[in-house]
Amino acid sequence: MLCGRWRRRRSPPAEPPVRALLAAPPARQPSPASPDGGTRRPGPRALKKMGLTEDADVLAMLRGSRLRKIRSHTWQQERLYRLQEDGLSVWFQRRIPRAHSKHIFLVQHIEAVREGHQSEGLRRFGGAFAPARCLTIAFKGRCKNLDLVAPTAEEAQCWVRGLAKLRERIHTMSQPERLDHWIHSYLQRADSNQDSKMSFKEIKSLLRMLNVDMNDMYAYSLFKECDHSNNERLEGAEIEEFLRRLLKRPELEAIFRRYSGEDHVLSAPELLEFLEDQGEESATLARAQQLIQTYELSEAAKQHELMTLDGFMMYLLSPEGAALNTAHTPVFQDMGQPLSHYFISSSHNTYLTDSQIGGPSSTEAYVRAFAQGCRCVELDCWEGQGGEPVIYHGHTLTSKILFRDVIQAVRDHAFTLSPYPVILSLENHCGLEQQAAMAHHLRTILGDMLVTEALDLQNPDELPSPEQLKGRVLVKGKKLPAAQNEDGRISSDREEEEEEEEEEEAAEQRRRAKQISPELSALAVYCCATRLRTLHPGPGPPQPCQVSSLSERKAKKFIRETGNSFVRHNARQLTRVYPLGLRMNSANYSPQEMWNSGCQLVALNFQTPGYEMDLNAGRFLINGQCGYVLKPACLRHPDTTFDPECPGPPRTTLTVQVLTAQQLPKLNVEKPSSIVDPLVRVEIYGVPADCARKETDYVLNNGFNPHWGQALQFQLRVPELVLVRFVVEDYDTTSPNDFVGQFTLPLNSLKQGYRHIHLLSKDGASLSPATLFVHICIQHS
Repeated sequence: MLCGRWRRRRSPPAEPPVRALLAAPPARQPSPASPDGGTRRPGPRALKKMGLTEDADVLAMLRGSRLRKIRSHTWQQERLYRLQEDGLSVWFQRRIPRAHSKHIFLVQHIEAVREGHQSEGLRRFGGAFAPARCLTIAFKGRCKNLDLVAPTAEEAQCWVRGLAKLRERIHTMSQPERLDHWIHSYLQRADSNQDSKMSFKEIKSLLRMLNVDMNDMYAYSLFKECDHSNNERLEGAEIEEFLRRLLKRPELEAIFRRYSGEDHVLSAPELLEFLEDQGEESATLARAQQLIQTYELSEAAKQHELMTLDGFMMYLLSPEGAALNTAHTPVFQDMGQPLSHYFISSSHNTYLTDSQIGGPSSTEAYVRAFAQGCRCVELDCWEGQGGEPVIYHGHTLTSKILFRDVIQAVRDHAFTLSPYPVILSLENHCGLEQQAAMAHHLRTILGDMLVTEALDLQNPDELPSPEQLKGRVLVKGKKLPAAQNEDGRISSDREEEEEEEEEEEAAEQRRRAKQISPELSALAVYCCATRLRTLHPGPGPPQPCQVSSLSERKAKKFIRETGNSFVRHNARQLTRVYPLGLRMNSANYSPQEMWNSGCQLVALNFQTPGYEMDLNAGRFLINGQCGYVLKPACLRHPDTTFDPECPGPPRTTLTVQVLTAQQLPKLNVEKPSSIVDPLVRVEIYGVPADCARKETDYVLNNGFNPHWGQALQFQLRVPELVLVRFVVEDYDTTSPNDFVGQFTLPLNSLKQGYRHIHLLSKDGASLSPATLFVHICIQHS
């Protein structure tokens, strides 16, 4: 239906109506041809779309460089590294050739590129090379750093600058651009003879690469419909037409037609109607007009305030059309409340990169934790040689790193992502002399960043706020004078863990554990380690600076036996929870149970991927990923009556209609016939009465564009604590399903209506362009 304003703007009858022209499929220009008459190669096409075909640094990377890879003093091998023509991946040489996927890394999986000797590896083993020739590529997830030395400083700079440009361009890509890059990279691989023409056999190969097992008869009919030259080859515009048909989204077209009517173009009022049905808080005519100007591709449509199907798809695939509320992505919460009022992203055994029995320790583990928004890291401190304390997992085969090197990593990386305070949780096993050395390193290396005395606060009975402690480092440790146990020794920061595990310390180490140096004690200002004996406050003044450390078993016991009393305790003071020492493989526990009772410092093994770390990432996904999330009001009030074990009746109904998925990744990229059979599971994590999981049926042999159209419904009692996890798995009849991708977010940050969910890998890396398309409905009673 045409709005009145548009009727007044219509062209004279002799000219075709603009709406009709916009609704008709645009005539496609033939793709530029190569000298042999075929289409231009997909690689240069991809870089041209990125605007980098003439960039000197990118051109140098395309030619490749022989870079020296540094692993140790003796393992330093020269290898060829070359940017691929898709602009998204880098190929590298191996001594023993392996499958193609083992010879590349993706630019979008890079966490950071550092210049000079800015990694543990290059500081230890790269001293013979000038810093100007050195660079480190740090990856997301568990991939090891790539420490490289270029032949010249200029060549090193080419890679530093080039990777920075590629990462920035990929970051700003729209979802359709990512999809275009993705499918054309497969197109190039499927073109077996590299003649820029696609036979039906090559098209079938392409379909298998794209994770779809299409019926041969249907695939051939689609092929012939696009073969206008009738020569059993697709080229140029024919390939583009085939891809357009392949990428059609019937479910989006149906939604678009529902609101646009017969003319197949959305006016601003019609788009406003869609936004209102979506439950958008900012649904106004001005907002609809703004979206048209932002996402519509046709200039003619923009001039007449109209949105075509292409513009509509651009909008729904953008961050504004995603499931995560974009208003919650920057810091939006009140950061002026006491520290005890926040969930704080926390790491256990932060120094480890693998298991706690024989895995390596590394300062890079601290850098990675900070890059994931962690704000509380652990340092297990032991006596080292030469008067220098070391950090490692005591009485195991884990390697040792210097305490001072870790503090330098804290200084250099703690506030790269988040400006809010960092807590150093010290597990102290050192004698007085090396404790004094620890205090000296903390003061001299951190300088003014270190909190050494109490702030001038209006209310001394409360902890300071994250806002007041911006850019500061707090030490959590034992404090003198301290209450003593019956045997006369100062309680350890892990008293409960020592009770649960076998006594392992030698007599000399037990003697040292009884002592604490005044120098180190003075640095425990707001986080004084204390044993939690009772949940009932004593007759004296409040003790907000006391921090208790509990094993997961002890914390669960408090939750089970004391309920509301534990919640009230956590409204006043900080509580840290850590995994049982029996988890030899550094496995994690579910953090949700601890968050339900208001525990702030729920420490996890960041080096171990799994649903537990997905929940942690989901909890801290919002509020600028700054590592601090304000607890719900029921967990902040000192006189709260909330008990997670008795939450009351359901108050909220969540309905998730799982519609379709797009471009799911292949799990076995080296086996073309391996196609996923995807199913979607929606998992709810909250108070015990809210926890649930439901899943769809599986779709046979289609990871490219599977369709479900199934509704999953959940009744929720405490929605403000709920995390929603969307999981895609590859169904298997004879063995456990294989993980494909997931996305986790708080229910309060989940937007209603038709939404795309952008899937992540086990390590939290983007699986773009893989998405789920769902409809969300949240009803409060």
